[in-house]
Amino acid sequence: MRIDRCFFCSGPIHPGRGILFIRNDCKQFKFCAKKCNAAFKKKRNPRKVRWTKTHRKGRGKELAIDPCFEFERRRDVPVKYSRELWQETVKTMMAVEEIKSKRQKQFAINRVEKCRGLTLANDKVDIKKGIHLLELKEKKQKKPVVQILEDVDIEDLVEMEEN
Repeated sequence: MRIDRCFFCSGPIHPGRGILFIRNDCKQFKFCAKKCNAAFKKKRNPRKVRWTKTHRKGRGKELAIDPCFEFERRRDVPVKYSRELWQETVKTMMAVEEIKSKRQKQFAINRVEKCRGLTLANDKVDIKKGIHLLELKEKKQKKPVVQILEDVDIEDLVEMEEN
């Protein structure tokens, strides 16, 4: 059983699913859904359409360069069947999948950490710009708002917001 890739979005196409479009020059295009087929016929560029894997990889949202992807490449060289080779291949596939999932998880964690630093910096700038919007209510608060904000750290506010 061979699981093909969609020509437009690079999603998986299982046997018996999807749409096959054959051009006049006998080039075959397989699509996972009508959405991909319609986008292809409208001559859209998959790198510019935000929901495709090529766009996500191009913008650094997904892991793009990894040696594990080499194992997924399609090979059309016939190999004589042997039970030992088959068992070894299955074990290797499981190990590669485990390594790949760990790397993807680490990649996602690194992306979030990088984004968190940028978000904190932007939040600090927004607070400094909008400090005049906070009104001082002397009846309820004894300290001015500016002094309260200097006492509290932005990271503590973010942690309280997350919990």
